[in-house]
Amino acid sequence: MSEPGERSGIRARGEEAIGDLAQALLDNPVFSQALSGALGAGERAAQAQRSAMSAVGVPAAADLERLERRMRSLSDRLEEVEDRLDEMGDAVAALRAEARRSAAVKES
Repeated sequence: MSEPGERSGIRARGEEAIGDLAQALLDNPVFSQALSGALGAGERAAQAQRSAMSAVGVPAAADLERLERRMRSLSDRLEEVEDRLDEMGDAVAALRAEARRSAAVKES
């Protein structure tokens, strides 16, 4: 069994070796150019996909998220209107009851 200190030393050396390898790859112009090309190609492919989906009328994820937010907002506002209508209905019922009581008192 290795000691905890030995394991942390091996881990530190491994992390350092990985860091050195990554730096060497980034310093290599051929690798950097290939990486840039791959990233650029990926973005071009994503843009082509968005364009194709738009051309056939399929909404993008961002469009659907925006629509979902708007629907939630509309739903919240509708609930507020319903609550206010309920309050107004209660107030009208109370006024009618008061009017009936007043009419009954006048008839007596």
